[in-house]
Order: sequence, then C-alpha cells, then structure tokens
Amino acid sequence: MPSPTTEERAPLLPSSHIPDAHGLPTPDADSPTERPRHTSLQITLSNLIALLLISAVVAIVTYFEQGLPDDPTRAALSILESAPVIDGHIDLPELVRVVYKNNITAFDLHERMPAHVDIPRIRKGHVGGFFWSVYVPCKDDGPDFLVPTNRVRDTLEQIDVAKLLIQQYSDTFLLATSTVEIKEAIRVGKVASLIGVEGGHQLGNSLAVLRQYQALGARYLTLTHSCNNAFADSAGISTPVPPTHGGLSKLGEDLVHELNRLGMLIDLSHTSDETAVQALQLSRAPVMWSHSSARAVHNHPRNVPDYILEMVGIGKGKKDGIVMVGFLVVWVWARVLIEQINFSSGFVANPGNASVAVVADHVEHIGRIAGRKHVGIGSDYDGVSSTPVGLEDISTYPALFAELYRRGWTRSELVGLASGNLLRVFEGAEATARQLSHLPPSMARYLNRTDL
Repeated sequence: MPSPTTEERAPLLPSSHIPDAHGLPTPDADSPTERPRHTSLQITLSNLIALLLISAVVAIVTYFEQGLPDDPTRAALSILESAPVIDGHIDLPELVRVVYKNNITAFDLHERMPAHVDIPRIRKGHVGGFFWSVYVPCKDDGPDFLVPTNRVRDTLEQIDVAKLLIQQYSDTFLLATSTVEIKEAIRVGKVASLIGVEGGHQLGNSLAVLRQYQALGARYLTLTHSCNNAFADSAGISTPVPPTHGGLSKLGEDLVHELNRLGMLIDLSHTSDETAVQALQLSRAPVMWSHSSARAVHNHPRNVPDYILEMVGIGKGKKDGIVMVGFLVVWVWARVLIEQINFSSGFVANPGNASVAVVADHVEHIGRIAGRKHVGIGSDYDGVSSTPVGLEDISTYPALFAELYRRGWTRSELVGLASGNLLRVFEGAEATARQLSHLPPSMARYLNRTDL
C-alpha cells in the first residue's frame, strides 16, 4: 500500500484561491500580507526552544555544582571521593633504596613510613593513583657521556622494587600501564600504580634500553634530570647548567619520536627551556611536566616560564599537555639545599614561607596561562626534604582542593586537576602510538660510542 506521502497530490489551485467555508479565498501564508506573521511565529518558536535548551543546560550544570556542600573542606572531600587524585611523581622507590637498601621486607607500608607516603595516609588523601618514580643519581659521566656507570642496573632495581611492592600490597595497589587499566583500578578501589623513569641519563645512551623499560611497564620518561645527557640539556638544580646541545641533540630528537611510537609520555620537568620548547614542537603526542611549578610565581629554573605555558593548550599552534604542580618548597619561593637522595629544600617557596595558599597560587597561574584543563598535581612526595605548611604528606591533598574551591574553582575543574586532565593527556599519547604503530623501532644510535 503506498504511503500517504506518495499518494498526496498538490492542489490544482494555489492555496489563496481555495475558497473557505464562506466562499472567500483562503489567505496564502506565502503572500506578502501573511509572510510577516508566519516568520514572526517561526522566530518565536525558535527562541522558545533555544531558551528551553539553555535553561536545561544551566539547570544541569547548576545541579552538578550546587550538589556540593558550602564548606570547602567537605566539598573537596566530596569531589575526591568520586575523582581521586592521580599524582604525577612519587619517589617511594628511591626512599626504599636509600633508607632500606632495596629490602622490601624491612618495613610495612601499612605502618607509618619515615617520609610522606604509606597506605593509611594514601587512603586518607583520597589517592586514586600515582607514578612510582624510578630515579638514580645524575653524576658527571664525562664530556661525551661515555664514562661507564651502573645507572641501567640501578634503574632496573628501582623498577623491581616498585613492582614487588605493588605485588606485595596488592590489597591496595594495582599495576597500570594504560588509561583503561587506571580507570579499572580506581573502579575496584585500588590505587593505580604507574612507573615513570626520571631521567634520560638512565638510558645508557641507548633507545634499546628505553624499549625494555617500556616493556617492563614504564609509561613516562623525564628527558633529563639535573645534568645534561646524550639526548638533551637540563635546567640544572638551582642555576642553569651550561648547555651541551642547545636543547635536544639529534639522538634526543630520535628519542622523542621513539617515545611517541611507544606511547610513553614525554616528561619535561628538569629540562632546560630550549629542550622543552623543542620537544613541544617536535612531539606528535601531548607532553607533561610531572613535577614543576610556575616561574612567574617563583623565579626558579626548574619552574615553567609563561612563554612556554602559552605553548600548551588545544588549538592551532599549541600542544596539549599538563603541568603537574610540585610541592618542593624552593620551587615556590627560593633557596635550594644540597641534593640528598632526590631531595632539595623545595621549589615553591622560601623555607618557612610555603603554604597551601602559595601552591594554589602556582596552580591558578598555570590555569590562567595554559588553561585549567592543563594543570595537575605532581607532589614529589618522598623525594623532598621539606614541604609546604598544610601539605605535609600524601594525606593532605584535600586541603589544596578546599583552597581552590574557596577561590571559585568548579567541581569539573577540580575533577580535571585531580585526574581528568592527566587521563586526557595520557589518552592522547596512546592515540598517537596507535597512529604510529606501523613504524618500525628506531635504530638510531649514539654516534660517540666506540663499540658499535
């Protein structure tokens, strides 16, 4: 049976000539006299629909935001219960190395540890995950970076410590190597445990070593630590070190490409400004600063200057990324003490002057310049000798979120700060790796080697 539409026929006469019940022609809606009334009705209906849609969106957003308690502390706890913190940099493996000589039977993470991190305080701080930083000291290995060292051995031991602890305390931790695994760990109430390698000096000048770290679970590489290496120039500790390459070396460029291919995040903390700019421009994937702060708030070479923050974002001429604010005191005010372990006195404030409010200033400044979708938390707990007042250990994250809520940050912005921004950046690196999966491994090698 034909549909009513196919059976419908156009009238033989224009509608203006079809008589009404009184024998008068029916006005044509398209006639000059009727068109204004018809158009006015369309505009009114369109405006009404638009108003209803806007009202619905406003109501949803308002409900989402107003569902929080007025008290900033209670509001922060409410947010973190549904979106726990993923910290970009925790130095627990290095603490175990220095204090316990890598003996994981010499302590109990369920009991209070000597520095900033243990399981009770992790739970109190509403932690959903963190990168276990694997770090070995960055000592001089000669002008050509060829002095033999034990760094690769020591890095493997650090990875071993991290994975053994994750396994031993499987009631709390779950190894994660992807965003899917991070979300699953949080869903089942575990702490997603990722591995990051803190320095290109730990690669033994070899991309093959990088690939093996990735196979063992590492998901970011900090291009440098406090010394230059065969791949890139460092920011140094308290003052910039003389550059070796003017940023990235040729092998460093190959390293960036290989990190993109492997789906590992490029970490620009500790790098020189030139290294950071070149890596930002070269990388096809989003980048991160796992534990850095804002140089405009405190002028320290380890912090990120505004002109680099302006390169971070989504859109033409920008690169997606995240700056994860560190809690090291000197990063936010001044004065660096001699390094011990990975410890300095801090990069956020003068000792005695750093506070939750000062750290919030760094977060807000990065949010203003790069955008609030490009800032996260990278405390450096267990790797710093002093912390801001109010952020003494891993249990205190809610204090920072309460301070930012007090300053007007919305629930969605604080969810991004806690974990959402990092997950987006990591997903971007994973997407880039899928796009590059057809490429073979890089066979680039350090040309100063004499054995190949």
